[in-house]
Amino acid sequence: MASGDTIYTFMAYSNEPPSASYATLDTRNQRPVLDHADSGSETSVFGAILPRHYGGGGITAYHHVAFSSATAGSAVVQGAFERVGAELLDLDEDNFAAAVTANVDVPLTAGSVFVSPIAFTDGAQIDSLAVGEYFRYKFTRQGESVTDDASGDMELIGIELKET
Repeated sequence: MASGDTIYTFMAYSNEPPSASYATLDTRNQRPVLDHADSGSETSVFGAILPRHYGGGGITAYHHVAFSSATAGSAVVQGAFERVGAELLDLDEDNFAAAVTANVDVPLTAGSVFVSPIAFTDGAQIDSLAVGEYFRYKFTRQGESVTDDASGDMELIGIELKET
């Protein structure tokens, strides 16, 4: 695999919601989205197996989002990886690496799609993932952050993971 190649894509129906503070499944023009509210923190979680052709570089997560009503401001989001691997982590546990935070600027029109990247370096930021291992990716909107001033739901359409 080379830098810039897509590793995996996740869509709204791929969500494995946590037991609490989860994004809710919704539709917009019959398209599935995950609503992340503007108050509190709401999370979406996606699981996959790291492809064997992964070359060992960093990973950039591209979040395809829209806003239900906001036309100004920005939202605060976080991404984090969890290496489950083989006999590394009990499925009853959560052990995500430290989250990486980014701001998402709101498009000028509600419903317009914006792509917001978060870059993760190889190693600790991607929880030392190895090829062929099961992992999870967690996306969270930090709606309670004082710098998250985008009103209404942020709608997550999908996520693309690319090797960098």
